[in-house]
Amino acid sequence: MNGFLRWFFVFISEMLKGFATIFKGIGHGIVQIFNIKNYIDIFKSYSTDFTALSWILAVLSLILVVAVYLLLAFIIILAVRKYVRFRHSIVSNEDLLEEISDLQRQVLKMTKEKDEIMAMKVAQMGLPVSGSLSLADGSTVPYEGGEGGEATVVEEGVIQTADRRFSRLLEVDAFYRNYTPPEYDNEITLEEFCDRYRNFACSRMNLYYEKKTIRLFVAGMASTKLIILQGISGTGKTSLPYSFGKFLQNDTTIASVQPSWRDRTELFGYFNEFTKNFNETEVLKRIYSSGYNNDVNFILLDEMNIARIEYYFAEMLSILEMPNADEWELDLVPNVWSTDPVKLDRGKLIIPQNVWYIGTANNDDSTYAISDKVYDRAQPINLDAKGIAFDAPDTPPINIGFDHLDKLFKEAFEKYPISQENLKKIQQMDLWVIEKLRVAFGNRILKQMGLFVPVYVACGGDELDGIDYVLATKIFRKFESLNLAMLRDELRELVVYINKTFGKNKMNESVAYLERLQKLF
Repeated sequence: MNGFLRWFFVFISEMLKGFATIFKGIGHGIVQIFNIKNYIDIFKSYSTDFTALSWILAVLSLILVVAVYLLLAFIIILAVRKYVRFRHSIVSNEDLLEEISDLQRQVLKMTKEKDEIMAMKVAQMGLPVSGSLSLADGSTVPYEGGEGGEATVVEEGVIQTADRRFSRLLEVDAFYRNYTPPEYDNEITLEEFCDRYRNFACSRMNLYYEKKTIRLFVAGMASTKLIILQGISGTGKTSLPYSFGKFLQNDTTIASVQPSWRDRTELFGYFNEFTKNFNETEVLKRIYSSGYNNDVNFILLDEMNIARIEYYFAEMLSILEMPNADEWELDLVPNVWSTDPVKLDRGKLIIPQNVWYIGTANNDDSTYAISDKVYDRAQPINLDAKGIAFDAPDTPPINIGFDHLDKLFKEAFEKYPISQENLKKIQQMDLWVIEKLRVAFGNRILKQMGLFVPVYVACGGDELDGIDYVLATKIFRKFESLNLAMLRDELRELVVYINKTFGKNKMNESVAYLERLQKLF
């Protein structure tokens, strides 16, 4: 045993001497590095033989060495600071995780207490608290607590209850139970439709619109469900859809957009979990009632760009873009009550085809710019001048069915398609614009043009005028996002190209717009 202890002592001693030698060597190295006195002695012993050039090189060498030491010190300090910050962030994260855990435990505790309180209230009302109701035959079904303690039985995903959360929509159901549709004028043509509205607005409402404005509006209805009326104040932007509703004997629903609108609840309403009622809006009621009738329905979004359209109208923009109209659904509530309105399908509202959304937009400091996403899906109509008074015969309102109007649109698509010659010119101009300005037309805009122009012609307009208007409002408008100060020559070339391709004084809207861009930028 003594022999082992002596061996172990010598063995450990030799190992520790190795560690001591390491630390001693490191200490000697550090002392050697910072032995300034030794450096001075060495310098004195050799400096007696220095020439002028040697003195310069010696000073530069000393400066370089000092700089290297300072750099190393800076790197060490920086590394230490980063390590301290890293450790601090780890500690902070650990504290945050611990706090989150505490909050989760408190939430679970409060949830448990809430459940116990609810169970006590249900027991006081004489209801079972096990989540099921006993029926006369001895079977049980699940239930949910209703208002005032009334149980709501769930059968096949439908909550059976006497409560009603859609009061306005249920009024619509009651109204249409005994509804008799009016006699529709199914003989009128699109041109007659435009002329009669213009005369009605003049004779009955003292509103004066040019024929072209009416044709653009009706053609816009054929190409998209969203129309934007833009221009200076006082040109009749709000009056146009309002008077159209009067003309069709189906008043336009007006929604005055507010700056505070941030999401779809401002437009369609929301379910209040506290009152267990759905706060319905007039817009929601109009969309719902449109599913019952064959009327042409207008919803006016007045001052639509006083709030960001992409916020409160985002869901509808996506819905209207779906190619299959059967998929136009708006989710209202996540579950189904037995008292829900008839036309709600599993909490979803089907968006009918006979509804158009008309927005008015002013361009001033109090409004937001309308993005390309919105413009591409809409048909903008510029109202930049006040109407000139004219004489018109007294014209009464009419009733026109959506089916007949849609039929007129389809007949116009077949009868007045864009000519192959003009389609070829448009395609060539598209290639020219891509090459010179790096802007493409896009399939959506070309499709809308194919719907807009035939109806514009059927309303009494000229094909090139319709093409000209779509190019100016939906394609050349995109140039505003370019650096036009650097593209003035290209814009001049485009004006020359348009006049050469389509003929001089044929594309007045586009030429005037491009010339205005040259002056502004």
